[in-house]
Amino acid sequence: MKKMRVAIIGQGRSGHDIHSNFLRSSANTFAEVVAIVDELDFRREIGKREFGCDLYSDYRELFGRDDIDLVVNSTYSNQHYSVAKDLLKHGFNVLSEKPFARSLLECMDLIKTAKENGKIVTAFHQSLCIPVMRKLKEIMASGIIGDIMQISLRYSSFGRRWDWQTLQYRCAGSVYNSGPHPIGQALEFLDWDKNTRVAYASLRKALTLGDAEDYGKIILTSPGKPTIDIEIIAADAYADPYNFKVFGTNGTVVATNSSYKMKYIDRDKLEDREVMHSSLVTSDGMPIFCREELPIIEVEEDLGADCYDIANLDVYTQLYNAIMLGKPLEVTPEKAAMVVNIIDTCHAMNPLPLIYSEE
Repeated sequence: MKKMRVAIIGQGRSGHDIHSNFLRSSANTFAEVVAIVDELDFRREIGKREFGCDLYSDYRELFGRDDIDLVVNSTYSNQHYSVAKDLLKHGFNVLSEKPFARSLLECMDLIKTAKENGKIVTAFHQSLCIPVMRKLKEIMASGIIGDIMQISLRYSSFGRRWDWQTLQYRCAGSVYNSGPHPIGQALEFLDWDKNTRVAYASLRKALTLGDAEDYGKIILTSPGKPTIDIEIIAADAYADPYNFKVFGTNGTVVATNSSYKMKYIDRDKLEDREVMHSSLVTSDGMPIFCREELPIIEVEEDLGADCYDIANLDVYTQLYNAIMLGKPLEVTPEKAAMVVNIIDTCHAMNPLPLIYSEE
């Protein structure tokens, strides 16, 4: 098997702790890192120790090389668009970290630029590939919990930040930073319906020391689809341990990233009843509450703790198949653009004062 040759721009939390770590893991048998780009000397030296590859302080030093199959764009979020476009114009396939860009217009321009140059571009939406997503979609499609009415997605915590991910000019804040995870998952549950709309959005500051939001409440709707309720809150002192909650007409599924529990009614054992037009009463005529013991079935399954290791392998396998074998991507740039459009719409509905700017 011919290996996919990869360059990584940026050796921060994403570039190093996600991409570099995966690419030097035993799970990766099909790609090799041939170049590391970072403006900091010590980070480049770490890259040399880990990969023994070429080192650069500026991504433009890659221009002219024709032996790189994929460039991973792990720059600051406000640089994703400009760096990706520059790379595409110079003949590179690009995987950008989330968010894909700042707006739908920028996303569509990247897609257009990729097509004009015969290259592939997409965003690193690994949360779409964790095993629990496939399991939840399988359960929903089976009908076992009935018609799906609502899906709640929680991406909350309790803590404050003061790094670049709190600054609007960096295209940051909780919804641009963490939001692509639950928003992408929400759109996956809605089958990427182009009629999806932001029915409600509230963005606010709670604990953050920057000028971007760390509170996000978003409700998405689509004709004939379940309502999606998303929370991305950094001030939730009692954060729900379940990232996912799927409400059906016959029961409910709750799930973390690595396990799920399901409780639903056994319809075959449900007692037949007729609708009453008067109050329920005891034998001596006293009123009683309308309740019964439902025949319940409960299911619980552990899907494994290495969910993101599996997801990272899935994303990079897709990229290998697309770049090296000409197969279509599953996580397409058009999907990444839909995520950004939702985020941008939420911000347009909730403009926050700009306090900080690039020095």
